[in-house]
Amino acid sequence: MKIRLSKIEDVSEIMTIINDAKELLASLHIDQWQNGYPNIAQIENDILKGESYVVINDENQVMATSMFTVNPEPTYKVIDGNWSIDETEVYGVIHRMAIKKEFRKLGLATFLFDEFHQQLKDKKVKSLKIDTHEDNIGMQSLIKKLGYTYCGIIYTNYNAKRLAFEKVIS
Repeated sequence: MKIRLSKIEDVSEIMTIINDAKELLASLHIDQWQNGYPNIAQIENDILKGESYVVINDENQVMATSMFTVNPEPTYKVIDGNWSIDETEVYGVIHRMAIKKEFRKLGLATFLFDEFHQQLKDKKVKSLKIDTHEDNIGMQSLIKKLGYTYCGIIYTNYNAKRLAFEKVIS
């Protein structure tokens, strides 16, 4: 299994994974990704910017996807709380992480996080920031297990409340 940058030809498989995640969130009564986001245009934009990644297995099946960047996240400029590393410093950001339903519970999210942490270490970037819905206990549990600290509340560009977390990369 390996992680690689997504290609435009991966879009339909990525959208299948995103739609699997939307269904899971809806079944858990979590009002996240229920308003048309993320959509094909967003995924294509991530790919064109070189910020979309997929996990593929030995049969070349796309198993998981995530957006990862070291470009600043505009919605992180204002936080009801405090980031560990100042917002003006370079930091990593993860968005739109999802695992294909038949590959859940195999540690793929941790595999993605580990890869992104290593990329940040290699670039000498000090932190990775992420946000999630307050009802998304699964993601909150994972990021806390991976050493992330709760920093406060941010609001998305469509004014949705999100819990913000950060991990200082050493």
